Amino acid sequence: MIERYSLPQMKSIWQEEFKFKTMLLIEILVLEAYSQKKIVPLQAVKRIKEKAKFNLCQIAKIEAKTQHDVVAFVSNVAQYIGKDAQYLHMGLTSSDILDTTLGVQLNAASDILIKDLEELLKVLAKKAIDYKDMVCIGRTHGVHAEPTTFGLKIALMYDETLRNLARLKQAKNAVSVGKLSGAVGTYSNIDPFVESYVCKKLGLKPVHIATQVIQRDVYAQYMVTLAVIGASLEKFATEIRHLQKTEVLEAEEPFAKGQKGSSAMPHKRNPVICERICGLARLLRANAQVALENVALWHERDISHSSVERIIFPDSTLALDYMLNKFIEVISGLKVYPDNMLSNLAKTRGLIFSQRVLITLMNKGLARTKAYDLVQKAAMQTWQGTSNFKANLLSDKQAAKYLSAKELDKLFDLDFYLRNVNKIFSRVFSK
Repeated sequence: MIERYSLPQMKSIWQEEFKFKTMLLIEILVLEAYSQKKIVPLQAVKRIKEKAKFNLCQIAKIEAKTQHDVVAFVSNVAQYIGKDAQYLHMGLTSSDILDTTLGVQLNAASDILIKDLEELLKVLAKKAIDYKDMVCIGRTHGVHAEPTTFGLKIALMYDETLRNLARLKQAKNAVSVGKLSGAVGTYSNIDPFVESYVCKKLGLKPVHIATQVIQRDVYAQYMVTLAVIGASLEKFATEIRHLQKTEVLEAEEPFAKGQKGSSAMPHKRNPVICERICGLARLLRANAQVALENVALWHERDISHSSVERIIFPDSTLALDYMLNKFIEVISGLKVYPDNMLSNLAKTRGLIFSQRVLITLMNKGLARTKAYDLVQKAAMQTWQGTSNFKANLLSDKQAAKYLSAKELDKLFDLDFYLRNVNKIFSRVFSK
């Protein structure tokens, strides 16, 4: 198996180095905007650009004393700038910098996740087409229902992933925002031009209105979207886990050379990747719940959301990046067993054709209730005995009045159930 997930890249977005670099960029862009408004001398801005930097260890030491990360950051940068530090952070509040930085981080994280989803779509499309006509049993309540194809199962995953891509793009748009409007969002000590200038340079949009913070509903929307994508992956992985059961074994996640399934039982080939995906989906849902609880803050802000956001945003984006890439790995290397699919189709000895027999009897003039009872009687005999469904129908005097052996042969035809597969594929992949 090829490990291809982009965790190092995603991880860097949430490291202190990236965060403080972004915060410094915002501070400098604010000064550029001020210089255009003749509030800060252009030469001072040029000197600040040349000198401005930070030291992570020094920031940590200052924060240990101040108990305030932004104050520690500004103080450390000021040490390098010198006299011109009088212009640094002018008119700003901490959340101006922190929330705008978060907009940059979530924008970048979203781009990685979008790329992951697009790659998954490619893999799913290929596999769906490969297995378009591979007939297998469809199950409802875990019980054999009617024939379908393995390609349709994969096409279903593709279609849902396409919707998730659209959801994520919408959520990315919602969180790709910035805010530089001061202590309670009134621009009391900063011109709205500064906010527009900085956000444009960062590829963000200014929020229409804010308090001291950007309102947390936009982040709740984002986190719920990640949880929905995770739930879809859990659904797909659960399907593969079921299909990998020993009694079923129609499909199986990749099992690499040298991989071990159990410390005790050398024969084991367990769906561990799919199980891992299912477990992480629970984390995404839990974090989404936290984001929803962060929406209600006191008045123009309190700080109850801040600590937990430092956990849920990195954890959820990192987890989903991992989940998507692992599922790409599963689908790319999926082992499929068509012979087992055909064997499983035959396990119920023809019961899967019961609805077609029912409809045929109704078309011949039988009342639905009477036709249903007649078909169910033969079906129950099949469940409880060793005979097949067709033989039970033929031996039933009432059924034999309406159905000949030749007619039943036609009704027990797999191709009938697959005649619209191409239409479904055309609808799914026309996008």
